Amino acid sequence: MEMRVASIGEILWDVIGENEFLGGAPFNLCAHLTRLGHNAMFVSAVGTDDRGARALAKIAELGIDARFLRQTSEAPTGISRVLLDAEGRATHEIVRPAAYDFMSLTDTQLDEMAADQPAWICYGTLAEIAPGPRALTNLLFQANPDAKRFYDINLRPNCWTVELASDLLSEADAVKLNEEEAAVLADSFLLPRAFGQFCEATARQFHLKIVCITRGPHGCSLFRDGEFIESPGFSISVADTVGSGDAFSAALLHGFHQGWNLPEIAEFANRVGALVASRPGATPKWIEKEALALR
Repeated sequence: MEMRVASIGEILWDVIGENEFLGGAPFNLCAHLTRLGHNAMFVSAVGTDDRGARALAKIAELGIDARFLRQTSEAPTGISRVLLDAEGRATHEIVRPAAYDFMSLTDTQLDEMAADQPAWICYGTLAEIAPGPRALTNLLFQANPDAKRFYDINLRPNCWTVELASDLLSEADAVKLNEEEAAVLADSFLLPRAFGQFCEATARQFHLKIVCITRGPHGCSLFRDGEFIESPGFSISVADTVGSGDAFSAALLHGFHQGWNLPEIAEFANRVGALVASRPGATPKWIEKEALALR
């Protein structure tokens, strides 16, 4: 069953040493949703530069719906300088302004997307700190009132504020964050740190239906409509974790769309996230059968 999803936000090149991998959480989400057989409509912008041209070629190769992607000369295509620690965990230096800060849609494009009736509108924090993407996201909400809203918190240094995170949480139906981000929000909003209590309190405070905490090799904690579970992770050899959380998000949305129960959804998301972490880059090639084969 195909699901239509609109994902708005950054597209950028992750510069890791001498290598460059196309990434950005909203873009990565589209790539992994497409691998799962869904229609991922990407809302962003690239520059009129070499990185922009290579990004467009990669988007076409991946089969992502690029009808709502703008090319602009107002800023270069985004980049993130990525440093990996000994365990493959990434830290990011985001270079701004970037082309995605100048994303826009015409009224005709807004109507075209609304006619496709996306099941979810997905967004993060990084792009939303800029006024253009923030206003455009609100337009998408207004034009698609029946779409559910998925917020991947994805905090990056100098790219968020407590006030912005509070607003974005209040607009969401579902939120995904990692355990470090959960600790930051617990301190910022005076929430309990224990995973189950954090999920329940966050859902109550921000009127959320779903709260998910990713915990790396320890799997995830998942809360939905009063039900809380913890699902163990999978032991793999980590290449890098860039994009693994976005693959997890794609698998999570896939599971919700399939109508699976909470343990099935969490296990599948853990499998897909682990598989992508075992391969270099944010959007490596993979198929569902490989994820299901993990032990």
